[in-house]
Parts: sequence; structure tokens; C-alpha cells
Amino acid sequence: MSYREERRADQAAERAQDREDLRLKLEAQLKAKEIAAEQKRKDAEAKAEQARKEADAKRRQEQADKRQREQEKERKKAARRAKFGKVTTWLNANPVTAFVAFVMVCSIVPAVISQVGALSDAGVFVLLAALLSAMLEGTAWALTFMGKQAEDAGRPAGKYRVATWITAFLAAAVNYWHWSEALPDQTWVAVVFAASSLIAIYLWDMKTHGSHGKTKEERRREKARKKHLADRRKHHKDIAAEADRLLSALPFESIDEEEAFATAWQIKKGTQPGLSAETFAQVTDARVQLGAAFELGEHVRPELVRAGMLASLYNPLPHRLSEGIPTLGPTLPIPALQRGAQGATALAGIGMYGSEGASGNARENASKTDGGNNGGNASGNGPRGRSDEELEALLPKALKVAAELVAEGNQISAAALSKRVGIRRDDARRLRDRVIAERKLKLVDGEDDGELAG
Repeated sequence: MSYREERRADQAAERAQDREDLRLKLEAQLKAKEIAAEQKRKDAEAKAEQARKEADAKRRQEQADKRQREQEKERKKAARRAKFGKVTTWLNANPVTAFVAFVMVCSIVPAVISQVGALSDAGVFVLLAALLSAMLEGTAWALTFMGKQAEDAGRPAGKYRVATWITAFLAAAVNYWHWSEALPDQTWVAVVFAASSLIAIYLWDMKTHGSHGKTKEERRREKARKKHLADRRKHHKDIAAEADRLLSALPFESIDEEEAFATAWQIKKGTQPGLSAETFAQVTDARVQLGAAFELGEHVRPELVRAGMLASLYNPLPHRLSEGIPTLGPTLPIPALQRGAQGATALAGIGMYGSEGASGNARENASKTDGGNNGGNASGNGPRGRSDEELEALLPKALKVAAELVAEGNQISAAALSKRVGIRRDDARRLRDRVIAERKLKLVDGEDDGELAG
């Protein structure tokens, strides 16, 4: 290769290298611009995001401040409502105190102003006149509240009330004297201002002493209690005297009057108040008589029913005495006597019987039904029934059965004895008579059903 050719080749290579360098430079510049633009975009986005966050935070802070202001406002309103509610509740619960306080203010203020004017007209310095007027009215109210405090503590308050009224009348006299001279032709004005020194004291005294007394029911109970204690001492003198001795012997207020009287009754009578040995004896005797009457009534039941029927039929005074005395004679028509017994009471054996023969027929039919027939019964008895010796042998068993019937709350009847002992109805009636007689003897001797059953 010649020199020129080499020279041209070197120049061509240099130009190619220059173009490559320029291309790389341009690419580098372009890349730098892209990077700068991207960074600028990111910075703008970050700035916008920060502004958005700051705006959002500001909005939230404003909302929070607004809520706090609203809550504070609502709290203040609730406090005002609660305070107003307390005042309203107090006024509703204490209307008397509210009106008394209002009238007292309306009474005290004019009284004090009137006394200040009276002292000022007499040449006393206004400040001194105000202090002296406050002293006069204030003394009355100081004594009033001192009496209230003493009364609440349980101490006598009479001297404070007397001193209060004396001071109030002195203040009223000052007002009356002043206005009677200032308005000699208008005496009623002097009376009104004098009353202004008394009305407030009067209302407070009535409120604290006149509205807390005993009610009508409490007074009635107190009166009844005093009468009860007087009757107790009148009817039970020895026991009341014993109770007084117990109260004086025991430490003071260790027991009350009721406990002392109950203890004295125990000492004298041996039981709780209202009862005694005589009372128990009367109750026991009445129960014995009642039991004997029931047993006797069961024994003569048909005769009692017939007697009651006849008494109803031939009662000469079947109506109330206010209706007048009717004509003597049967109170039921004849057909009523011919009707048979009907209803549950008749089936139980306590209803109306048609006649004495009907009663006998009923007893005969019952004996045939329950006692057996001509062929004998379960115990082997014949139609003639058991002898007295055989019934006597069955008496212990019958007494035991009777005790069981009484314990179950049932009556000692011939039907029950017939069923449990296993004998005829007629024999059971005879055995029942023996049982009743035997139980009466044991009852008088002091034995009970438990011993009979044993």
C-alpha cells in the first residue's frame, strides 16, 4: 500500500472514530437529560405527595379541632342542662322551701332598707346605719339558725326561739316608729313595714316546727298504743308489776317494755303471752268433748238424721223472725215426703229419708249386702251373727283398726270395721259400740291413739 493510501485510510479511521465519539457523546447527553427529567418528575411527584399529605393532615387537624370544639360546646351545654335539671328537680321536690325563701328575701330586704332610712333620717351616717340595720336583722337570723343547729343536735332550742322573736319585734318596732312619724296619716304603711321584720321569721319558724309533726295515722297509732298499755296494766296487774320489777332490776335500756312483759308472762304463766294453763285446759276439754260428740254422733247416726228431718218438717218458725210467725204445720208439702232420697248426700247416708220405715229398710238392705247371705260369708259366720264372746275376742283387733281409722282422718264406722275386720255389718255395728265405749274409757284415762294402736 502506498503512502497516500495509508494516509487516506488513517483519515477515514479518524473520521469514523470522531463520529463514534460524537455518537457516544450525544447518547450520554441524551441519557443525562432523561435522567434529569426523570429526577425532576420524581421530585415533582414527591413534592405533590408531600403537599397532599400536608393538606390531608391539615384537614384532619381541622376536623379534630372542630370535633373538639363541638364536644366542648356539647359538654358545656350538658353541664348547663344538668345544673338546670338539678335546680328544677330541687324545686319540684322542695316547692315549700323555694317559696318560703322567696318570701323571706322579699321580707328581709325592705325591712333592712327601712331601718337604714330610719337611722339616716335620725342623722346617723349611712354606712353606720347600714351596719346597725344589718346587726338588728342579722341577730334575729343568727339566733334562728343557732336554734336550728341545737334542735338538729337534740338539744333544747326554746331559748333561741324566744330570743329570735324578741329581736324580730325590736326590728319591727323600729320600722313602725319610723313610718308612723314619716307618714302619720298612713298608719297601714307602718304596719306593713313592721310586718316585714316578722313575716320571714314567722315563715321559717312554721317551716321548721310546724311541718314536721306527727301525721294523723301516727297520732292514731300512738293513742291506740297508750290505750293498749293501759288495758294491759288493767287486765294483767300482777304481770305488769313483775315486768316493772324486771325493768328496774336489769341495766337501763337492756330490754324494752314488750320484752319485759313477755318475760314476766313466762314467769307467771309458764307459756307465751296470751296463753295460760287454764287456756290449755279449756282447749283440751273442748277437744275431748268434740271427739266424744263425733263418736256419739257416729253411733246414733240414723236417729240424728231422722231427728233433723222431723225438726225441719215440723219447725214452727222456718223463716226469719223479720218475716213474721207463720201458721203452725209442716213446712214441706206431702208429695215431698213421698219422694225417695236423691243426690250425693242421699247416697252418702245423710240425705232426706222418706219415713222411718225407709231408714229401717235401708239398714236391712245394707246388712244383707255387706254382711253376707244365707250361704255364709268369708269368716264362716251364719245368718244369726257372732256371739258376745266372739265379739269380745275381736275387740283388741277392732281397737287397733279404730286407731288406724282415726290416724287416717276417717270416722269409726260399722262399714269400715266390717271391711277391715272381716265380719258382717250387723256384727260390726255391735263391735263398733264396744269400741266406742272402750275408747271413751281410755280417753278419760289419758291414753292416746298411738297406745291404742300398739
